[in-house]
Amino acid sequence: MDTVLLIAAIAKVLFVLIIILTFAPVLVWADRRQSAMIQDRIGPIRAGIEIGGKNIALWGLLHPLADALKFMWKEDFIPPKADKLLHALAPIISVVPAIAAFAVIPFGSTIYLDHLMEVLPDSPTGVGIPFQVASLNMGILFIFAAGGTGVVGAALAGYCSDNKFSLLGGIRAASQMVSYEVMLGLSLVGCFMIYQTLLLEDMVQWQVDHVWGIFVQPLAFILFFTAAIAETKRIPFDVPEGESELAGGYFTEYSGMKFGMFMMGEYIEMVASSAIITAVFLGGYHLPFFHAHGFHVAMLGKTLVSFDLNHLTMTVINLVVFIGKVVVLCWLQLMIRWSLPRFRYDQIMKLCWRYMLPLSLVNVFVTGVLCLCWPQIKLVIAPALSMFGGD
Repeated sequence: MDTVLLIAAIAKVLFVLIIILTFAPVLVWADRRQSAMIQDRIGPIRAGIEIGGKNIALWGLLHPLADALKFMWKEDFIPPKADKLLHALAPIISVVPAIAAFAVIPFGSTIYLDHLMEVLPDSPTGVGIPFQVASLNMGILFIFAAGGTGVVGAALAGYCSDNKFSLLGGIRAASQMVSYEVMLGLSLVGCFMIYQTLLLEDMVQWQVDHVWGIFVQPLAFILFFTAAIAETKRIPFDVPEGESELAGGYFTEYSGMKFGMFMMGEYIEMVASSAIITAVFLGGYHLPFFHAHGFHVAMLGKTLVSFDLNHLTMTVINLVVFIGKVVVLCWLQLMIRWSLPRFRYDQIMKLCWRYMLPLSLVNVFVTGVLCLCWPQIKLVIAPALSMFGGD
């Protein structure tokens, strides 16, 4: 038993790393391709492999690989007066918290080894392996704790580079990230009140049993999604980089693989935020009309369509559904980047403290009132909940 659990733990860690190492380079390519399509340009299509005198470019998919090779061979320049230790630690501190967030995100339902090739019984028995690297009792608070250290990397990068542009970028990054971290937490308080748990896997299960979180907390979804974009420092919240003002912002004095780590960290954060939103607001791995036993559609107490699927098939479907939702959210963030102009710094701060903060407090108050009235409300909306497989 212990050997099976050890192998499963190693497999889950490798799976998460594969997801990260696959998503991040593909997002770099998608970002460039999407910008080229929106701006009516050709985009990345030249990097390829010469085979038989022909350049096989694969629609530009080899550009991220070419970038990685370029980063490896680039000179690792360190300013003469920079703090060399902090200069080396800053990109590591920026990337590691984003990767650590994936440890508590449930990618799928529990896998029962004894029932992989048969329809899952009503009361499954045997070895159950959750499709999650670690189930911590602090739940989503672990993500906030780990993500909060990311601001340290940006601040250190700006401080230790001995460059005024880097310092200004680091100050901007620190104040922006600290401000919007407050919003990330407050926007989820309503979800905590409804789900009655801090565990992400329990939040997903609540949505499987009832209704997706976006329908019970629509304002929280908008606030969290906005704050997540600000935390990743992407347009329209990219003033810490601000190429037109600060050259490169807090990583102006970085080159080679250190610059590559900052770049990849941004995309890893985008994937992590999309995965968290999927788990908290979009039902995680759940798809309407799909249940533990298979596909089932009922209306007005009558079964319209129903067929059973074995446990292995349902496990694969759950995983594909979760990844599909993450892809859609990443695509939406890319669209926002190439559709909106950059905010001024004062506009970013005003948006957070004057508008989003009061809205989040109103959301908490309204959620509290509705929770007190939930028994009466449930009687009214029970038919709608049943459409999504809830109680």
